Amino acid sequence: MRVVVTGATGGIGFAVAEAFAKAGHAVVLADLNAELLKSKTAELTAAGYIADAFVLDVTNAEQIAACAAQFPADILINNAGIQHVARLEDFPPEKWALLLDVMLTGPAMLTRAMLPHMQQQNFGRVINIGSIHALVASPFKSAYVAAKHGLLGFSKVIALENADKNFTINTICPAYVKTPLVEKQISAQAKEHNLTEQQVIEQIMLAPMPQKAFIDVSEIAETALFLCQPAAKHITAQTLVLDGGWTAR
Repeated sequence: MRVVVTGATGGIGFAVAEAFAKAGHAVVLADLNAELLKSKTAELTAAGYIADAFVLDVTNAEQIAACAAQFPADILINNAGIQHVARLEDFPPEKWALLLDVMLTGPAMLTRAMLPHMQQQNFGRVINIGSIHALVASPFKSAYVAAKHGLLGFSKVIALENADKNFTINTICPAYVKTPLVEKQISAQAKEHNLTEQQVIEQIMLAPMPQKAFIDVSEIAETALFLCQPAAKHITAQTLVLDGGWTAR
């Protein structure tokens, strides 16, 4: 099967792409960073896996259409994401809009572009990489939290619209994962809260999590693989939460 992964050069994206490649799927790494995309794709092909690259801006309608035309997906992983940390009154409006475009409108439009192929063949799997912030909120992240909350509602609607097909759409919501994106958040939150970076990790990021540990990218990749197995064919419109007990409080 062909698996298209957005944000594929990042920590989570590449882990997911590599896991699907190792499982025998043909993977398409889609990302904005052309240079890194080339090297990450070459890394997979050098290991003997089937991998292609597509330079994709998920906010660009023409690029979305071109990606769907060249690489119609059997499995779509909506993973591309960005972050900006600020109080709402200090949040640049254009930055707020960009976060929503990348993490809510982008997945919706890419899913829309891939759906005809999935419907025609009566098989499709869409997996959104959400966040603990699709379920709870944190200060200074209004755009990110809004986008991730919206992703859950979007997924439920698309599941209902395609319930007559062999199609599922689900959202994986991990607590903090130690990726470059989170590393930047640590620095930004340290500045915003006037704390050291270690204090941000202990007092903000891991404080609500009973297990007190970052989620590993392999956990997300393996969960995504499971959602594409026959045993998961009736799991749809669901939120799979990898949070170490955070939301049990």
